[in-house]
Amino acid sequence: MAQQTVVELIDDLDGGQAEETVGFAIDGVEYSIDLSRENAEKLRGILSEYVDHARRVGGRKQQRKAAKTPVKASGNGSGDKAYNQAVRDWARSQGHAISDRGRIPQNLMMQFKEANAS
Repeated sequence: MAQQTVVELIDDLDGGQAEETVGFAIDGVEYSIDLSRENAEKLRGILSEYVDHARRVGGRKQQRKAAKTPVKASGNGSGDKAYNQAVRDWARSQGHAISDRGRIPQNLMMQFKEANAS
């Protein structure tokens, strides 16, 4: 025997049939309420003056379109293992104490670039 479950939304304000669930938040608390189309429009109308003057902090946003071609990051090449190793080797040869891993201090990166500028 087949069963069918029907979910009927009831307007939380007037007890009639609701067409949608509307979400909103205030004072850090999120709420949702089932409303008829008419009551949902009333709620949006009441809140519209406040929404028009508020700052958006979340919610739906337009998604950025992905770049059509990959873009190589510009900069000091800090993501290049061979480059980083060369900087570390140079720094040690200059008497600097530098770890085998982790971020290379900016001042050493700049000194390396200056020493190897062509």
